Amino acid sequence: MSVNSQELRRAADVLRSAEALIIGAGAGMGVDSGLPDFRGTEGFWRAYPAYAKLGLDFASMANPQWFRKDPEFAWGFYGHRLGLYRATNPHPGFELLRSWASRMRHGAFVFTSNVDGQFQKSGFPEDRVLEVHGSIHHVQCLGSCQGIASAAPYSVEVDPESFRAKPPLPTCPRCGSLVRPNILMFGDWGWDSSRTEAQEERLSAWLEAVKPGSLAVVECGAGTAIPSVRHFCERVTAAGNGTLIRINVREPEVPSGGISLPLRALEALRGIAQALERG
Repeated sequence: MSVNSQELRRAADVLRSAEALIIGAGAGMGVDSGLPDFRGTEGFWRAYPAYAKLGLDFASMANPQWFRKDPEFAWGFYGHRLGLYRATNPHPGFELLRSWASRMRHGAFVFTSNVDGQFQKSGFPEDRVLEVHGSIHHVQCLGSCQGIASAAPYSVEVDPESFRAKPPLPTCPRCGSLVRPNILMFGDWGWDSSRTEAQEERLSAWLEAVKPGSLAVVECGAGTAIPSVRHFCERVTAAGNGTLIRINVREPEVPSGGISLPLRALEALRGIAQALERG
């Protein structure tokens, strides 16, 4: 039996006995749905060749300054991503996770650094998802209006060559000011974190109901470059006396006692599902 097969069986045993499931997800979770993970400058430039010509990497583009300096440039980047995420269907691994959670007493709670809304789209309830970096499906006003609104009323047409947005740009229905995605960007002091803070409160209340030793943590595609998800999964595993199942094809290292699966998300989740069926 291969090492991966042994670890898949261990993971299945953990999920079989768990009463609650934490799902941690980074960019690698979306790759099997066809979404880019923007890993490294080359990966970002393959997804957005227009920015390669300008010498701009992901951190340079994911910066709130563009909404002040060049709104059409800013909404070109985020408008394209909004359209991409709206058009993308979650891969079958999401449904596997949902089916495992449905058999557990406390169900699941998602902790993700992704802003794509794929967990909600796949059927996870809105009140069981924590989007630590916000969501592209919500916007906030750049004027004086307070609060976060749905991005549903907005669509952004983007020039496929220049990746610049074509007017009209999304504006606030109350004051007419430009709006921006409710996403935590680099060097971002203007992000409205209230929605994420409310999600954090719901997660804390959920964790308080989960008794120690009954928690399984499945982490999918969360890297070390921005380690928000990895750190959270390690902390919550230790605090809840749970077991961490880390799925990561490039960075599978796991703390002592954890389960390491150096596979892509969908491959690993299907492997666990097969191990569960075999019993």
